[in-house]
Amino acid sequence: MTVTRRGFLKFTASGVGATSLAAMGFSPAKALAQVREFKLARTSETRNTCPYCSVGCGVILYGMGDRSKNARTEIIHVEGDPDHPVNRGTLCPKGAGVMDMIQSPNRVKHPQVREAGANEWKTISWDEALTRVARHLKADRDANLVKTVEKDGKQITVNRWNTSAFLISSASSNESGYLSVKVARGLGMVALDTQARI
Repeated sequence: MTVTRRGFLKFTASGVGATSLAAMGFSPAKALAQVREFKLARTSETRNTCPYCSVGCGVILYGMGDRSKNARTEIIHVEGDPDHPVNRGTLCPKGAGVMDMIQSPNRVKHPQVREAGANEWKTISWDEALTRVARHLKADRDANLVKTVEKDGKQITVNRWNTSAFLISSASSNESGYLSVKVARGLGMVALDTQARI
C-alpha cells in the first residue's frame, strides 16, 4: 500500500481532531450511554375502542396534559390494548393509523348543516342538530308510513317506513346495536345497515 504525503496529512489531521473532540467530552460512548426519557413516561392512559370496523379492537390512547379542569389533553400515541380479548394488542393498518384521524385538521368535531341553496357549511349546536333530524324524520314518517297492505282481499297491518334508512355504528357493543335495531324497527324502518364496509 502506498501512502502519499497528502493522504498521510489527512489521516493525521482526522486522528488529532477526533482525539481533541473526545478530550472535550464529545465521546460517542458517552452519548450512547445517556439515558433518554421514555416518551410515554408522563402520559395518562385511556382505553377505548377503535372506531373503524365491526371487529371492535381495543386501543390505548396516551395523552399529555395535567388533566386539570378545563385543560385539553393532547393525544400523542395510540397502540393496541394487549389486555383486550378481541385483538390482544394487535391492530390492522387502519387501526394503527387512527392517530392520523385524531390529529387531522380536516376532522369534523361539531355538527354542520348546508342549507338548501347554500354552498357553505355552517356549524350548529348538538341540540339544534338533533332537533332538525327528529323534525325531518317525523315529517317523512308521517307522509310515507305504509300502515296496511292488501293480500288475498284482506288488509294486513305492516307499518313499513320505506323512505328512510338507519345506519348503525358497527363499532358499537352488542347491547347498543340491539337497542338501535329495536328503535329503528319500532319506527317501521326496513332499511338497516352498519358502516362496517365503508
